[in-house]
Amino acid sequence: MDPGPSSASADPSPPEEEEEEEEEGDSSSSSRWVVVPGNEVLGASAPKVVGWEELQQELARLWSLSAALAAARDRRAGLAARLESTLEARKTFLHQENELAEMRQRVQSHADFMGELRMQTKELSANVEDRREQLCVKIRTLTAADKTVGAAQSKLQGPGKLLSGDRGHGRLKSMERMLRMRQQYMIGQVAQIYPVRHLKEQSLVVKPGLNSSIVRTGDAEPLSPNGSQNGQTPLAILGLQLSKLSIKKTSYFSDKTEIQKSATLLGYVAHAVSLIASYLDVPLRYPLRLGGSHSYIVDHAPSVDPSIAAGVSSSTPSGTSMRMTEFPLFFEGQETTRSAYAIFLLNKDIEQLLNHIGAESLGPSHVLANLKQLTRIIQSQQYISG
Repeated sequence: MDPGPSSASADPSPPEEEEEEEEEGDSSSSSRWVVVPGNEVLGASAPKVVGWEELQQELARLWSLSAALAAARDRRAGLAARLESTLEARKTFLHQENELAEMRQRVQSHADFMGELRMQTKELSANVEDRREQLCVKIRTLTAADKTVGAAQSKLQGPGKLLSGDRGHGRLKSMERMLRMRQQYMIGQVAQIYPVRHLKEQSLVVKPGLNSSIVRTGDAEPLSPNGSQNGQTPLAILGLQLSKLSIKKTSYFSDKTEIQKSATLLGYVAHAVSLIASYLDVPLRYPLRLGGSHSYIVDHAPSVDPSIAAGVSSSTPSGTSMRMTEFPLFFEGQETTRSAYAIFLLNKDIEQLLNHIGAESLGPSHVLANLKQLTRIIQSQQYISG
């Protein structure tokens, strides 16, 4: 049914007002209106037909919906702003929470480190206590040792006073020096009685050793059996020389004068050695039986004679015995081997005296050279200071 003219003009203002509001709001709310295709509009395919009588109600309803939509949009904008601020706060909170977690991790690592330090401190404290106990024991030991040393020093004061007194070490050294001077004087007299010289008065060279109390003679030139150096005159005592018959076999046709001179010379040497040994207070390993030109030297040689073995003590090996054997220091009427062995033993006695004063022998065949060396060393100043 068509509407009448009265009903059409009854309320013509709402559409116009809506159009005016739309025109006025085009500039202000253009951002809120969006043009969309018709196929995307709900109900565009089957539009709702509203009658003229219901138009005003429908417009009022749309107006209220539009106002509710604007309010909803405002609330949405407020919620979006609040959500943005909440997100910013949440981001800040997360950042602070991460920093707090890192700080907690660092604090935990510091706490672990402090725990390790506490354990080390406990161990060190235990070690310190052990060391303290050890040091206390050592201190007590040192204190006792100090007391012992003090007591020993107090005991040493008495011997020290004795050593520094009239009968002390200085006195002993002085007496030893006087004794050496006396020995030097007496042996010097022996050297004057039995002078061992070269026929041309050429002296041996004496070389001092490493020690002040030792004189080495092994560096001297080698001598022949009669005491002569290479290219030098033989040694002699009172013009008598040791004959070379010691290495030859004597016979009835031998030169008796040379044999007697050698025996006299060996008697002189034996007497000189005996005197020097007595002055030096040295018991000779091979004792001498003096008899001038018919002197003997004694050798304690072992014997395996069955007749003697019966009376031997139990300390001696079975079948052996020590017996004294005399060897002649002359060649007349004697075996050359026995006399040569006697000269060898005499040289051993001279070597014993040389070793007693810290010197060395020139060799087993240098009887006169060794005797001269012995007297020269004793008469030197080094013997007194040694």
